[in-house]
Amino acid sequence: MSNDFKLETPETKETNPQHAPRIKTLKHDIFNDHFQNYKRHSIPKAQLVIADIPYNVGKNAYGSSPSWYVDGDMKNGQSKLAGKEFFDTDVDFRIAEFMHFCSKMLVAEPKETGKAPCMIVFCAFEQQWWLIEKAKEHGFKNYIPLVFTKNFSPQVLKANMRIVGNCEYAILLYRDKLPKFNNYGKMVFNAMDWVRDGESEKLHPTQKPVEVLKRLINIFTDPGDVVIDPVAGSGSSIVAAYHCGRSAYGFEIKKGFHAASLDWLEREKSQMILF
Repeated sequence: MSNDFKLETPETKETNPQHAPRIKTLKHDIFNDHFQNYKRHSIPKAQLVIADIPYNVGKNAYGSSPSWYVDGDMKNGQSKLAGKEFFDTDVDFRIAEFMHFCSKMLVAEPKETGKAPCMIVFCAFEQQWWLIEKAKEHGFKNYIPLVFTKNFSPQVLKANMRIVGNCEYAILLYRDKLPKFNNYGKMVFNAMDWVRDGESEKLHPTQKPVEVLKRLINIFTDPGDVVIDPVAGSGSSIVAAYHCGRSAYGFEIKKGFHAASLDWLEREKSQMILF
């Protein structure tokens, strides 16, 4: 699955008298492995790390979702998901190891401006300050909060009980220099629309929409850059990077999600070849 396609870029080598465009071979892969084992896979360092870390919502993960009940209807009684957590691995997620991985696998801080790497971490609202402090311990001194607003809420069971949440949160973390930023002359707000994905198959309970991920990838990377997702889940970040013309690598320890993510990626590639 490595040599997917070649991308012509405007970059040129000074030693090339013809100034012919450099051809970059884009690669995409998702490993059924823990990100701590990254050295065995010999992947390049990234311009952007993007990750949706466990929110640690515990045994009431489905507490505000219709999935708590059979067929989404409380009249049918509780489903097998009632009182369950999303993943049995959430409690074992170690933030220090995650931050260490990101510090090692992002490209080095460049001398010039406008080239610095960054990481974007989706998180629960309550996790934001904890993440900021942990990131500082690993050299990520600066941050920008990101908020994504939805025109719907997953907390449908609480709609008649209180104000329900319709936002997703993320933190953009970087070392010293401001990260690479492609705004094409337009203002980019830190509150963005959550573009609902009605086309992609839902493979993962916390799957992020491809269009949302594509926008972030296009802003903070250039064509041909590398994107890494240490906790890939459905693989939507890798699919998004593929469609943006970036190389991408993901890690997913759950065999079921890994198999489904690879299948999705292959289907996306096949459709691109057909059209």
